[in-house]
Amino acid sequence: MSRLSMEPESGLSTPPPRNPSSLSWVNLSRNLILAYQSLGVVYGDLSTSPLYVYKSTFIGKLQNHQNEEAMFGAFSLIFWTLTLIPLLKYVFILLSADDNGEGGTLALYSLLCRHAKFSLLPNQQAADEELSAYKYGPSAQSTSSPLKRFLEKHKRLRTALLVVVLFGASMVIGDGVLTPAISVLSSVSGLQVTEKKLTNGEVLLLACVILVGLFALQHFGTHRVAFMFAPIVIIWLVSIFSIGLYNIIRWNPKIVRAISPYYVIKFFEETGKDGWISLGGILLSITGTEAMFADLGHFTALSIRLAFAFVIYPCLVVQYMGQAAFLSRNLKSIPNSFYDSIPGPVFWPVFVIATLAAIVGSQAVITATFSIIKQCHALGCFPRVKVVHTSKHIYGQIYIPEINWILMILTLAITIGFQDTTLIGNAYGLACMTVMFITAFLMALVITFVWQKSVLIAATFLLFFWFIDGVYLSAALMKVPQGGWVPLVLSVIFMMVMYIWHYGTRKKYNFDLHNKVSLKWLLGLGPSLGIVRVPGIGLIYSELATGVPAIFSHFVTNLPAFHKVLVFVCVKSVPVPYVSPEERFLIGRICPRPYRMYRCIVRYGYKDIQRDDGDFEDQLIQSIAEFIQMEAGEPQPSGSESSSYDGRMAVISTRSIQSSTSLIVTEIEDFSAGNSIQSSKSLTLQSLRSAYDDENQPVRRRHVRFQLPTNPGMDVLVREELMDLIQAKEAGVAYIMGHSYVKARRNSSFLKKLVIDMGYSFLRKNCRGPAVALSIPHINLIEVGMIYYV
Repeated sequence: MSRLSMEPESGLSTPPPRNPSSLSWVNLSRNLILAYQSLGVVYGDLSTSPLYVYKSTFIGKLQNHQNEEAMFGAFSLIFWTLTLIPLLKYVFILLSADDNGEGGTLALYSLLCRHAKFSLLPNQQAADEELSAYKYGPSAQSTSSPLKRFLEKHKRLRTALLVVVLFGASMVIGDGVLTPAISVLSSVSGLQVTEKKLTNGEVLLLACVILVGLFALQHFGTHRVAFMFAPIVIIWLVSIFSIGLYNIIRWNPKIVRAISPYYVIKFFEETGKDGWISLGGILLSITGTEAMFADLGHFTALSIRLAFAFVIYPCLVVQYMGQAAFLSRNLKSIPNSFYDSIPGPVFWPVFVIATLAAIVGSQAVITATFSIIKQCHALGCFPRVKVVHTSKHIYGQIYIPEINWILMILTLAITIGFQDTTLIGNAYGLACMTVMFITAFLMALVITFVWQKSVLIAATFLLFFWFIDGVYLSAALMKVPQGGWVPLVLSVIFMMVMYIWHYGTRKKYNFDLHNKVSLKWLLGLGPSLGIVRVPGIGLIYSELATGVPAIFSHFVTNLPAFHKVLVFVCVKSVPVPYVSPEERFLIGRICPRPYRMYRCIVRYGYKDIQRDDGDFEDQLIQSIAEFIQMEAGEPQPSGSESSSYDGRMAVISTRSIQSSTSLIVTEIEDFSAGNSIQSSKSLTLQSLRSAYDDENQPVRRRHVRFQLPTNPGMDVLVREELMDLIQAKEAGVAYIMGHSYVKARRNSSFLKKLVIDMGYSFLRKNCRGPAVALSIPHINLIEVGMIYYV
């Protein structure tokens, strides 16, 4: 394994500041700005919970216990729920378990896969472990505990862990369906409190119009209106804080005593089993908490902590306290508790800001759903989907058309089907508690395997928070017949899609791995490979990170000619959030130098956005040229040569390419749909090109011409190889991709045939996203059909 040493970029290593307090002030001001921005992105959902919590709690079995004592007990429960779960569990503990600044269920799983061999992704390499982001976490050598060895040994346990993670991810997608439905319907229901009372049908119609508008606007991206999100949520928080304070003073100041946990005990003594079932409504006060952890990548842990502890927590506590004070004196107002508690003169401004806050909260959850589906796809667990980048300036702003319309249809179906926030709340509460339950389990594994604390500490954490989460989850499960079945059905469907895709992808990769072309066979053919090598570069795409794919033997045995320079390109995901451009390319050689065969592995993290800026070919040529130069300056490995023909890889930094002396680069602005074969002397190809250009409007592409520097000290073989590379680039580049059909073997079980022949084949045929995110001109693309029997 050879690795190009990278010089630190000038300007990155700043000298220590003379005044330490100035650095801390800059850091604090940056975190305060991020805390302000996080209010609009992270807390929209959590801050709109007061719209429906008391209604969901007291409708049902608690109708017989609607008295002042029950109100005090309900507020006390809400206060301690907000304190123990969002404040203690998330703010103090979970926000510390980030993966290079990223949070969420998949980030925890990725972190675990790097510190223990839990990953089921088959194309991992030792070179991936040298990525700077890979080593995130404790620098000490990880100790091999008996528990870790036990989990690594049993593949079924690792598969079970993946299924648990996918179930959690599916529940988050379920949140993306339920949040817009409950938030918008709850905010619009305020119109039923006014003098001109609207009917249920009219309120439903208005909610559906807002929801359709919300999903229709996703295509334009949120960056144009995102600057309004934080001010909307701040105005909303100030409003609910003021109304809460007014209600405490106006109706029942004694409510302050309910902060004591004594009232929780009293509540359960009075209500018994009915009180336990009502926890399904109480837990709605913490829905949206998971967003604090899931959206960590856009902010810092400190900024999210500051925003919650000093703004969100006090505002929510005062609002719930005020609502309880109002209800203790106005028990008949429970069905519309929030809107009834608003003083008359400010009703309409609060109604408008409540509706806007509900839309902001829904928007954040929809964006998070796109993000988690993108992460699932990167980890090999979701079919390829079309990802649209909605902002050139804000990294990570994506939109997935198919998912957006599926979410819209499901949200409208739930809104129209249930027409009641209590039933939707039952579904929503179950989805949120399931995600929290799974997150607690993964966090316990992180404490043991990543933080390397004792199993006892992890078990204490797990038992304490599983007990709290379990009490709420059990109450939520009691509501399965009353709407709680929705997230379970949605999650099972999404999880089946994810697991079938993951299973099929793994089987396909293993087939490729077991049927790869023998290097001895290639070496036996000689440098010409037994065919005519014509000018040009052939980029052969394969999922294999090592070896030559079986698809290549089809060419060698069936085609009379092939390109002089061959590059096997593998675009793969690694279990880190981001791969820096300096570490993206791994370049190596297949077979001896005269064969002119190379390997390029392009690595992306699960949060990276794969897009082609039109210069992939040029970067690849420069990287290979840099590798040729670098390899010539290194001593050749002794011993068996054939073992080193496929395996020696080098990280080629884009910085070293820019400062490289191996090739002289000149840029020419060129108007053409693609100029890969413009230098061809074939009249047929030129006529094909002109026909293609007539159909496709010319676009401005950057055309790069390479030349060799006049370096008399350059090795003759190196110069010859670089000249071949430049001439091949000038002759044109062809992209060769496999179009595979995956089928189960005849002797496979019925279930496997059903999964592969029906499920996986259906998903592959209906993928809208390309296998590789490159804007390849159709005239340069060669697709080869191949059947895989797995």
